[in-house]
Amino acid sequence: MSLRAQLWLVFLAPVAILAALYAFGLTLPVPALGRGYVIRFELPSAGEPVDLPRVYGPPDKSRPLVVIDAGHGGHDPGASGQGFREKDLVLGLATALRDELVKEGGIRVALTRDDDRFLVLGERFAIARELGADLFLSIHADSAGTEDQVEGASIYTLSNEASSEAAARFAARENAADAVNGIELSGQSDAVNSILVELSQRRTQADSAEFSRLIAREGTGILRFHPQTRRSAGLAVLRAPDVPSVLYEAGFISNRDEASQLASPEGRQKFADVLARAIRIYFARQSRQD
Repeated sequence: MSLRAQLWLVFLAPVAILAALYAFGLTLPVPALGRGYVIRFELPSAGEPVDLPRVYGPPDKSRPLVVIDAGHGGHDPGASGQGFREKDLVLGLATALRDELVKEGGIRVALTRDDDRFLVLGERFAIARELGADLFLSIHADSAGTEDQVEGASIYTLSNEASSEAAARFAARENAADAVNGIELSGQSDAVNSILVELSQRRTQADSAEFSRLIAREGTGILRFHPQTRRSAGLAVLRAPDVPSVLYEAGFISNRDEASQLASPEGRQKFADVLARAIRIYFARQSRQD
């Protein structure tokens, strides 16, 4: 048999076999692998935006809503030190605060992320705006490199001009989280400048400052605070133009004792108790003003 005839036989034989089986009403058995496998997932409620996080708490949308943002995530671990990663530590704090607020009732809560996923900075405050949040809290942890004695939490609000050289360096580090290998993930446009202009609105900045003061007041004697407790910086994650926003630096991950405390159930609960109390007082004051 010639080579050409052999090649034709190789290609046509399977077709001939299948045609014969079909003619006699027969079929080949199909492997069971994957058959009957069903992927189930929840669809959003009718009228609700897609790809927004779940809102916990009372279904009454007249109740105030706080969006809690656990910084970093995914390929971006944030600061690292003493065996801890910022993205893991702050997610534990955010979850503890959510659970405390839901347990006490009366306030709706959403997390920008509840797992190890990456969100660009613009997505974080965009979630707050899309959900119609009344307050936005971004949680981070700092690092002092090899200086393991530096400790204490700091509370940041937005300022077009950083309040100190240290705050400016911090803003530069956090804003760089939108870039991977030097390539910007979120495009810059005139909208960024317009947001900064909108943020100058007196009411939003005053409310952010008020919440910052409440955290410091309620945490005094309970949480460790840095000597420069309340700061301001040009942080991109705080640029929601119409949502009072605060970034809370929970402490220094480079300090073994402080990082271990923040990662412990007791430390997370202490944080959650203080922040939940500050949030409730803030909303109570807002309700009296409205």
